[in-house]
Amino acid sequence: MASHSLAFSFFFLLFILFSSSISSSSAALVQQQPLVLKYHNGALLKGNVTVDLVWYGRFSPTQRSVIVDFIRSLSYARSPPPSASSWWRTTEKYKGGSSNLVVGRQAIHEACTLGKSLKNRHLRALAGKFNAAPGTITVVLTAADVAVEGFCMRCGTHGSSRPGSAFVWVGNSETQCPGQCAWPFHQPVYGPQTPPLVAPSGDVGADGMVINLATLLAGAVTNPFGSGYFQGPADAPLEAVSACTGIYGSGAYPGYPGQLLVEKVTGASYNAHGLGGRKFLLPAMWDPATSACKTLV
Repeated sequence: MASHSLAFSFFFLLFILFSSSISSSSAALVQQQPLVLKYHNGALLKGNVTVDLVWYGRFSPTQRSVIVDFIRSLSYARSPPPSASSWWRTTEKYKGGSSNLVVGRQAIHEACTLGKSLKNRHLRALAGKFNAAPGTITVVLTAADVAVEGFCMRCGTHGSSRPGSAFVWVGNSETQCPGQCAWPFHQPVYGPQTPPLVAPSGDVGADGMVINLATLLAGAVTNPFGSGYFQGPADAPLEAVSACTGIYGSGAYPGYPGQLLVEKVTGASYNAHGLGGRKFLLPAMWDPATSACKTLV
């Protein structure tokens, strides 16, 4: 079964971003290679894609609403620009047309019957909670007090489960590895130490999960079975969003997420509007039309 981690090593993330941020003087001497995600001729998840959610551990109603509203915002065309739906529409430029995400079933496992220290097999067992039909993504979300094997080295992962369907795991990193998995809403563990941004919902864990979930959902529809769009080795691929690590707005460079919009009252940083007045911070996505990382602002 294919499985792709979101967070490689934070050092590696900084290296990738640094490599893509050559100064103008250096660029005059060194010709930077264009970023190209090769299509490996495999199936993608296109058309209507049902997203089932498995909540493992205790999430507040507000936290759940942030995540659900984010997924629904990706297919909600009425939000003012820049919108989460316009960010998601970049996936239409990958072969096969649009991927319309629809929130399906939800299961809440507050009792943590598999314990609070999970291994990969536990994640797959939770993803198998629903008898997922082809074209479905099952998202497993683990609460802040649930430890997951390799959490700090990946923050989340996606892979294939049943034939034709995919799964995603994302953990709440508010207290576990926030410097790796909740940046830029937390001080980074390595690299330049810029002040953390204020999270749009006021919840660092939930908004960090939105960033990681956005990254993994984009990877799940454009490289669901390890034979879609990616760069590098198949077992550690750079995908639609993970190829643009650390870039959120124009002018981004290592340790600086780029120019963003700021909410006047709360001081929260964001770059996308969603349904119900929600605001989100979404990472850049590779645009096949320009072979470049595309930001909303």
